[in-house]
Amino acid sequence: MDLFEDTPAPQGNSPEFTVSELSGAVKRVIEGEFGLVRVRGEIGRVSRPASGHLYYDLKDDRSVIAAITWKGQAARLSVRPEEGMEVVATGRMTTFPGQSKYQLIVEDLAPAGAGALMAMLEKRRAALSAEGLFDPARKKPIPWLPGVIGVVTSPSGAVIRDILHRLRDRFPRRVLIWPVAVQGERCAPEVAAAIRGFNAIAPGGPVPRPDLLIVARGGGSLEDLWGFNEEVVVRAAAESRIPLISAVGHETDTTLIDLAADLRAPTPTAAAELAVPVRMELLAALDGLSARLLRGTVQAVAQRRQRLADLSRALPRPEALTGSAAQRLDHAAGRLGAALGLMVARRRGQFDRASAHMRPELLLRLIRERQAALDRRALAAEQWTARRIERQRGAFANWSSRLEPALHRLIAEAARRGQDGRLRLAGLEARLEAAADARRHRLAERIAGVERVLQSLGYENTLRRGYAVVRGGGRVLTSAADAGRAAELEIQFADGRLAALPVTRPATPARRKDQEGGGQGSLF
Repeated sequence: MDLFEDTPAPQGNSPEFTVSELSGAVKRVIEGEFGLVRVRGEIGRVSRPASGHLYYDLKDDRSVIAAITWKGQAARLSVRPEEGMEVVATGRMTTFPGQSKYQLIVEDLAPAGAGALMAMLEKRRAALSAEGLFDPARKKPIPWLPGVIGVVTSPSGAVIRDILHRLRDRFPRRVLIWPVAVQGERCAPEVAAAIRGFNAIAPGGPVPRPDLLIVARGGGSLEDLWGFNEEVVVRAAAESRIPLISAVGHETDTTLIDLAADLRAPTPTAAAELAVPVRMELLAALDGLSARLLRGTVQAVAQRRQRLADLSRALPRPEALTGSAAQRLDHAAGRLGAALGLMVARRRGQFDRASAHMRPELLLRLIRERQAALDRRALAAEQWTARRIERQRGAFANWSSRLEPALHRLIAEAARRGQDGRLRLAGLEARLEAAADARRHRLAERIAGVERVLQSLGYENTLRRGYAVVRGGGRVLTSAADAGRAAELEIQFADGRLAALPVTRPATPARRKDQEGGGQGSLF
């Protein structure tokens, strides 16, 4: 027999397990022993895959436990796991047979004490501040009197009642409430969605766009207010185009939304006071300003009235200024009629005297005299030119014996000058005749115009229409009284003159009435 022949291994009393059976047994033991545990440790190596699950480690200075939070549970966590954060994780232990390791299924995370929360808060504040989200230069001014106020808070808490009560007391405004959870895992996403929702309202739509936003919550612990420290809320507040007032917690509570908001109110009630002024104070101030305006107006009018009265004492009365001028005007108006009549009579007499001397024969004789004078001047000018030419010729003859070489040239020049002189003389003669003809033509036109005026204004044309001129004593008589007193009358008709004697007759009743109208006697 071969010593090295394979022989079956000795069988003991220990049971035999498969890998799966052993892994399942370990899983049942661990889950049964550690059904619900709370583990304190530091978060490390956080992984957020596209599936929505959260994978991270819980560690201390000596050991590491793998932790996982499923997608449905991750949305309900009050604290988002971040690397380096010290937390207390609540969950159940289990194993992962695929990799032969155990892990903690985390159902809730809580910061490990206030110190850890404050450290995480300070770290987040520094990161967001470095991005400029807390820069005072980007903060918007709060409107003085907003028409519509949007409030982001819980609809069932005392905060909204305090805000509405204070707005009603100070200055009633229209309020739009966006209900949100103010603590827990739903707080941060709902508050951020509310701020962005108010900003998304279009102006002029069916829902009015707020002029001011108030994010409010009552007081509480740091854990209760943690939703207002979340990055999504801070970014939504910083990106808001509508001015935003943060009123989270009490005066001693400070959250990151307070730093990103345009204005921080110590309490929700104070936020309402910062949002609107006091209506009664405005009315009182308006009444005060109205009273001051009235007093100022009355005082200014009184001062100007007194000033006017003072100045009026130095002025004379209007009657003294206008009385003399009015009297002169009345006197001149009374004399105006007589003066106009006298001036017309005087101008008519001047015209009659001037027209008596206007005769066509006189104008024609004047024209002939002027023509004769022009002819005499023309003859004298021609004779003077001829004598001058003769004298020049004599002088040329005297110089010709000594200036024989230049004689012909001088003679030609003299002849040319003589010709030019004759041409100028002929031009002057033509201009003289034209001027005489033009003057005769103008005088003839003036005579014709005067004759037309004389014919239109002369009394001879009036005589042709059946009128007569009565003269007596060398003057024209214009009334029956003057004719009755004249010794002899001369009556001029259109075709001649007749002599007549005035005869006075007794007045009949009918004639007496005519005589009372102005007649004194009769011519025949």
